[in-house]
Amino acid sequence: MPDDPEFLQSTPLDALHRSLGARMVGFAGYAMPVQYGPGIIAEHLHCRAAAALFDVSHMGQASLFGPASAAALERLVPGDIAGLPPGRQRYTLLTNAAGGILDDLMVARLPADRLFLIANASRKAADFARIAAALPARVRFCPHEDRALLALQGPLAAAVLGRFAPEAVALPFMGVAETMLDGVPAIVSRSGYTGEDGFEISLPADRAEAVATRLLAEPELLPAGLGARDSLRLEAGLCLYGSDIDEGTTPIEAGLTWTIGKRRRMDWDFPGAAAIRDQLDNGAPRLRVGLRPEGRAPARAGTVIAGEDGSDAGIVTSGGFSPSLNAPIAMGYLRRDLAADGTRVNLLVRGKALPALVCQLPFLAHRYARLSSTKHA
Repeated sequence: MPDDPEFLQSTPLDALHRSLGARMVGFAGYAMPVQYGPGIIAEHLHCRAAAALFDVSHMGQASLFGPASAAALERLVPGDIAGLPPGRQRYTLLTNAAGGILDDLMVARLPADRLFLIANASRKAADFARIAAALPARVRFCPHEDRALLALQGPLAAAVLGRFAPEAVALPFMGVAETMLDGVPAIVSRSGYTGEDGFEISLPADRAEAVATRLLAEPELLPAGLGARDSLRLEAGLCLYGSDIDEGTTPIEAGLTWTIGKRRRMDWDFPGAAAIRDQLDNGAPRLRVGLRPEGRAPARAGTVIAGEDGSDAGIVTSGGFSPSLNAPIAMGYLRRDLAADGTRVNLLVRGKALPALVCQLPFLAHRYARLSSTKHA
């Protein structure tokens, strides 16, 4: 099994996690910290109030080199990669012939005709094989197995990073730059997975522990694990691949229509375009929504959702307790006729029908840095 302790891979920060007292678990084939001594709720609230450092080195990193890179990648994704300006990155999707989502990716444009990609850990092998197979000979594909990835997140993240890489703090949301961080070459983007301001930092694996240790010495910063990362992204209404989006989910159903570039909607020349365009024109049979259960009992992934008349309405894909709201929250897919805000539904938890209200996402407003007039790219 991929998460059998005997077969787990380690990130470059494994020794640091253990020295900090992390509780390690198997995730996507890696030994990863789920929490440290303070616990998930404390880590979550500290990230919302100050700043937290996450190890996300299990994610896949790779580059495409060559002037034809953007056109080649557009054969696989609906995003406008050719129109991506230098120093910017974009969230996009790998789609299949049926319009389903094979993975979600971050794509950044760097100097020298280079595209820098970040893929989900559970999908990186399949993603990179698919991308490499679709490239013309004049485009070079280079996976980066010798790099680590840190996520520095929270309202004080810029204050912390500014002491080590002042120029990175000038980046707008979704900006990216190659810079030096405490003497180490790094690729820094102003992005993240918590709904807070923050940065993702790609750097050589053999320098990652030293940099992480220096960052964690700053008074505002605490380490945080997968538990807090999951509760933070749920409050922010962000999708987890394999739970909220997968090969059977289209961008329209998932509320990710905005990832389809305006120019791409003229040609519809990416995988699954016909199916996706049909749903865009005629509506999808189900939609991803937020859910606010009444009471205190959380509805976990896999919970069946019923209409007030008892009819089958959908399923919860992510759910838990929100430390920030001190209440249970959930995301899931509902029949289109029940997906309007304020609709009452029932969550079937342990044989009981628990009332819930459909609500807008995100549960907490995003607090991304808006340092320029540049729109979300």
